[in-house]
Amino acid sequence: MYFHRQELQHKATPDKPDAVYARKLQEVLGGQYGEISVAMQYQFQAWNMHMPGKYRDLVFGIGAEEMGHVEMLATMIAQLLEKAPLGITDEAVQADPTVAAVVGGTDIQQGIVAGAGARPVDSMGNPWSGSYITASGNLLADFTANANAEMQGRVQVARLYHMTDDHGVRDLLKFLLARDTMHQNQWIAAAAELQAEGIESLPVPSNFPQKKEHTEVSYEYINFSDGPAAGEGSWASGPTPDGNGEFSYRAEPERGVPMPPPTQPDARWYGTTPKPNLMEKVAGEVQDKLHME
Repeated sequence: MYFHRQELQHKATPDKPDAVYARKLQEVLGGQYGEISVAMQYQFQAWNMHMPGKYRDLVFGIGAEEMGHVEMLATMIAQLLEKAPLGITDEAVQADPTVAAVVGGTDIQQGIVAGAGARPVDSMGNPWSGSYITASGNLLADFTANANAEMQGRVQVARLYHMTDDHGVRDLLKFLLARDTMHQNQWIAAAAELQAEGIESLPVPSNFPQKKEHTEVSYEYINFSDGPAAGEGSWASGPTPDGNGEFSYRAEPERGVPMPPPTQPDARWYGTTPKPNLMEKVAGEVQDKLHME
């Protein structure tokens, strides 16, 4: 059950309107690593989790907080758009608000579609997509993905911090940066705890028998580039992080195996093949008569 309290976790009030910056801020609201993504990612991970207890409670808790971050950013964007001038002085351009918006760098649909409000899109107007979220059911895989999402999101917020001198906007960004710091550390700590408790381990999924894979290449770094320095890394020699082997290094790949012959699909896919066109046509008719669906 959800209960909404009409309060914000942190103040979200700009010093002045700025429609151009409102569009930039859309990236950390509705972009791939925006607050909508992490909020939905954590909720689906919790809903799909097979194990009750501290890990499920953790995911639900952070997911709920992220919904509050969505609300703060949407509130900030709406205020940045409120009474925002287009900032174009040329009379010929100013005479057409649509052209002025394009030239000025604002998001036209924030006005036309949302009535001077935030939208579930990124800074280029691309709609938020459910394909952004990761909820696999494997907690080590998911918590690692969560740490990455918080890292990418914090990188973007840090860049946005330097794109404005508005004290109100910066104050909100400083708060979001701090919470991203905490969440990065939480997910890394949770992933480490999973492993320490023996619930999960590397390689993910750890309960798939490694004897069923080609173990001779499980820990071999094969250099598919002419950059020789890769062989100097800890991933090319020494013990592996999962504790199950030793890294080795191959300077260049072995010769491959022959390519299989080109495929010959059903004639009713109408792909171009080496067969004469008439032959393909007849084959399709025969397949239809034989009900070869």
